[in-house]
Amino acid sequence: MRVGLTGGIASGKSTVAAMLRELGAVVIDADQLARDVVARGTPGLAAVVEAFGPQLLTEDGELDRAAMGRLVFADAELRRRLESIVHPLVFERIVALEEQAPPGSLVVHDIPLLAETGRADDFDAVLVVDAPHELQVARMVRDRGWTAEEAESRIAAQASREQRRAIATHVVENTATRDDLRERVAEVVEALRSG
Repeated sequence: MRVGLTGGIASGKSTVAAMLRELGAVVIDADQLARDVVARGTPGLAAVVEAFGPQLLTEDGELDRAAMGRLVFADAELRRRLESIVHPLVFERIVALEEQAPPGSLVVHDIPLLAETGRADDFDAVLVVDAPHELQVARMVRDRGWTAEEAESRIAAQASREQRRAIATHVVENTATRDDLRERVAEVVEALRSG
C-alpha cells in the first residue's frame, strides 16, 4: 500500500514518520532526497548553481540551504524555478526506492509539499499531520531559533491547513503528548493495514 504523508512545517510530520518506521513501514523521505540530489558534486547542485549563481555555495562547495531558503521563500517565481530542478530528480529516486520495498509493505512517502504538488491521488491513502498555526509558529521560534516573521513566511509559502486536510484520508492531530501521538499513529497504521 502506497501512503502519502504530509503536514505543514513544524506540524510534527518527521516525528510521525519516525513512529511509522518503528511500526514497520518503509518510509521514503522526500526532504532527505531533496537534500541528496543537490549534495556537493551532484548534477542537481550544478543545475542549481547555473540557475541561481555560485553565491549560494558555502566555502566547502555545499549548497547554502539557509541562503537558498531566504531567496526562494521570498519569491514564488524563484521557488518554482528551484522546484523545477529538484522535483524531477527526487521523483527518480523515489521510484527506485519504491521498487526496492519488500512485497506487502506499507510504503509511506514523506512529502512535505504533497498538497502543493497536486499528487494526492497518486496514493492509496494520505496521512496529514496537523497542528494549529500558532503552535507551528511557537515550535519554529522555540526549536529552530527563527523569528516569528520567518516562521510566518515559511507557513505562508505552503498550502493552508484547509488545503492539506482536504486531501487527507486520515488526519493525525499533533497537539498533545508524544504518547498520544504514538497511539494515534498506531491506530492509523492498523486502519491502513486492515482497510
